[in-house]
Amino acid sequence: MTGALGWPAIVRLGLVQAAIGAMVMIPTSLLNRVMMVELGLVAAVPAGLVAWHYAVQLSRPMWGHGSDRGRRRTTWIVGGMGVLALGTLLAVDAAALLGRGSSAGTLLGILAYAMIGGGVGAAGTSLLALLAAGTAPERRAPAAALTWVMMVAGIVVAAGSVGTLLEPFSLARLAFVTGGAVLTAFLVAVVAVHGVERRVAMSAPEAAESFPDALRGVWGDPVARRFTVFVFVSMLAYAMQDLILEPFGGLVFRLSPGATTQLSGVHHGGVLAGMVAMGLLGRGRARVPDAGLDRWIMGGCLLSAAALVGLGIGARDPLHWPLTANLVLLGLGNGVFAAAAVATMMSLAGADGGGRSGTRMGVWGAAQAIAFGAGGLLGALTVDALRTAGQADAPAFQGAFAGEGLLFLCSAWLILHVSRAPARPIARVTA
Repeated sequence: MTGALGWPAIVRLGLVQAAIGAMVMIPTSLLNRVMMVELGLVAAVPAGLVAWHYAVQLSRPMWGHGSDRGRRRTTWIVGGMGVLALGTLLAVDAAALLGRGSSAGTLLGILAYAMIGGGVGAAGTSLLALLAAGTAPERRAPAAALTWVMMVAGIVVAAGSVGTLLEPFSLARLAFVTGGAVLTAFLVAVVAVHGVERRVAMSAPEAAESFPDALRGVWGDPVARRFTVFVFVSMLAYAMQDLILEPFGGLVFRLSPGATTQLSGVHHGGVLAGMVAMGLLGRGRARVPDAGLDRWIMGGCLLSAAALVGLGIGARDPLHWPLTANLVLLGLGNGVFAAAAVATMMSLAGADGGGRSGTRMGVWGAAQAIAFGAGGLLGALTVDALRTAGQADAPAFQGAFAGEGLLFLCSAWLILHVSRAPARPIARVTA
């Protein structure tokens, strides 16, 4: 039986997404700034660790395929959240060791971020597979948008509260605040997901399809293939800013750790507003790209590019530039494009009848993970390279923002070709 999940159950799954976002914010945003600014490490160190946690997520298609074959998803969700929580705690210890120049910090950092990547992949992919399997077709797009809005809301709440509690900053306070945030997020996730899966009668797989056959079937669909390319390029653009926004605030605008963490919350608040706006204004419009979602995606990409131009201008005159408003505008563009892309993703996930929905979500999740890892690293390395070449902080960040803006323009062009791709059913390959 499909379509068993009502809106209360969907909201509960959204709370799990919120818990994931709250936890991931700490190692990928807060610790990135701490390692670069407070501990004086080159940007490549935290960027490399964040890229590593995305590399671990390349196994997402396998987890999605396992979900397609009827594995218990709640176990994967709770187990993934537990691994994510432990990895986040270890990441704080690793940062402290790296700041002291200890080689043990490198090894612990590699282990911690591998656990973070594995936890996010296991919990996130299984959650989306459960959502796709248990939600009626007419609810899938808005349900996906809602869960992502709640994930961003989790990031906003965590960034704002953690940023406030970190003042005055110390490594001891960082460890204490992180422990409280991680424990709270984990408990919320466990309580929220408990019993939800029981409402969905899991049907047996339509065919004993092997993972390679399922993967070939997904890649053989021209719409799925082109959408995968779009996901990679657009998320590459989105990710370039993740590791440099807080250092940008610290190095160019001379803001404190707590202040830049709160600015990160402001940006994600804009993302949240953009997602909500897209959900309300585009409600009931389309469940496929060629019915209007492509225009929302294009608009979000173009607005993001314009906001990045603004950040580049602001770097020249940080004393008089409205940084907060600029980051809200960037968040709005990011949110509109992301919500429309997720809605499209959920709709396309069941394009072959739903038999490969988990594998499809896994493929797009892997493309997103590669892009996030490469994008964050690309942004950080661009800043490092320009600074090493003799550029001041402001021009170095301007160069990174310019590259990111160009990628958003490419994404706006690519989505048109996705929507024009002729969809065709793909025959199943049986073992």
